[in-house]
Amino acid sequence: MFLRIFFLCALLTIVASKSVIVGQVNDYNGFVRKVFEKTVSSAAVPLIKREQEIYFEYPVADQKIKGIIIRDLDNGLAEPSINRGGIGFSFANIKLKSERGSGLNYQIEIFA
Repeated sequence: MFLRIFFLCALLTIVASKSVIVGQVNDYNGFVRKVFEKTVSSAAVPLIKREQEIYFEYPVADQKIKGIIIRDLDNGLAEPSINRGGIGFSFANIKLKSERGSGLNYQIEIFA
């Protein structure tokens, strides 16, 4: 019974969060390494939607992005998206757009 309640609570937490995980982000055999990490925060402004774009370009052209994590630190109502590039490219353009009247608090990690 306890195990069922635990899994139900974990599922509700995952559904409520607006985090994005794509590609290979775990380093099992040394094939994937973190190449970029940034925390993005914006304060809430009443009646205004906050938007921020983060651009990452890998300096070595032959390296490709293998995984991206966009982690919601506040479990807020912002909507993260990968607009251009991403998995298989050497660049990524990530857009964060908040709900009207709320702020942003995300951690972005890119793996190659």
